[in-house]
Amino acid sequence: MIPVCRLEDLPKGGSTRVGTSPPIAVFHTDDGDLYAIDDTCSHQDASLSEGWLEGCLVECPLHAASFDLRTGRPTCLPARRPVRTHRVSVHEGVVHVHLAAEEGSAA
Repeated sequence: MIPVCRLEDLPKGGSTRVGTSPPIAVFHTDDGDLYAIDDTCSHQDASLSEGWLEGCLVECPLHAASFDLRTGRPTCLPARRPVRTHRVSVHEGVVHVHLAAEEGSAA
């Protein structure tokens, strides 16, 4: 379990990058849901935390590949491979990421 930030410091519609290896992107949707995925786009080396968030989708800032935050699966080309998803929890106001055990699967 990795502490990320206080929930109040991650506004709805925002994201943050966790400097793990590999890096993780944590998103707070406009609906108040929290998601975490591997931060690097599976198409090319770009930070998904710098992408555009719309609902449960994030668009890569480099070539506009889009990923479903719930599954890590790409929703359009040029990405073809999913990114790994991670479980997120909030305990005493702090957002935590629970690392997934395998590539492409939720923890």
